[in-house]
Amino acid sequence: MTKISIFIVEDFELLRDGLRASINREEDMECVGEASDGLTAVHKVCALKPEVVIMDIGLPQMDGIAATREIRQQAPETKIVMLTSHDDDTEIFAAFASGASGYCMKDTASQTLKLAIRSVHQGAAWFDPRIASRLLNDMVSGNQNSFAQTPSKSSTVELSEREIEVLKLITDGLGNKEIATKLQINVSTVRTHVEHILEKLSASGRTDAAVKALRLGLVN
Repeated sequence: MTKISIFIVEDFELLRDGLRASINREEDMECVGEASDGLTAVHKVCALKPEVVIMDIGLPQMDGIAATREIRQQAPETKIVMLTSHDDDTEIFAAFASGASGYCMKDTASQTLKLAIRSVHQGAAWFDPRIASRLLNDMVSGNQNSFAQTPSKSSTVELSEREIEVLKLITDGLGNKEIATKLQINVSTVRTHVEHILEKLSASGRTDAAVKALRLGLVN
């Protein structure tokens, strides 16, 4: 069995040791390296090119968000899961804007973290269910200040006005029937729009589409 190569970035040695031991117990995972600060993490990850990085936010020398941005620029195939005690909206938005694919709280269950790792490894986005609804609600209400400093990539994705409307309602957590009622169109038409949105965003599902919309600044 091919194992998912994982790199750990955490400044607390005890937590780092625990993460390494937990990961190495899994048949499909292997810890290939670790760092205790953001700057060292960037150098090591870009050299090793692991498939997934577990990244803390509060790090010495370079914070996890800046390190994530650097890694994604230099090793774009590497997926990053933020593992942090920070649940501030601004930092959550900044993490996804920097290129993170997942966001977990440090008090999450071990198996939940491993689910996040497997999900991002397969190309999906993942974030802690406890912050999911708040994240999407803030995205719809326009609380995206942290994205103001991030260059928009929306020019690379062309969505129609109707698709943007549907996307906004998806991020608000509405299902197809609710969207159809809201926009006064047929459910089959909504399904078609959703299919087009997922295809254009290369999204694996509705949650992945919502996160990518957030990262690309498609929803205001």
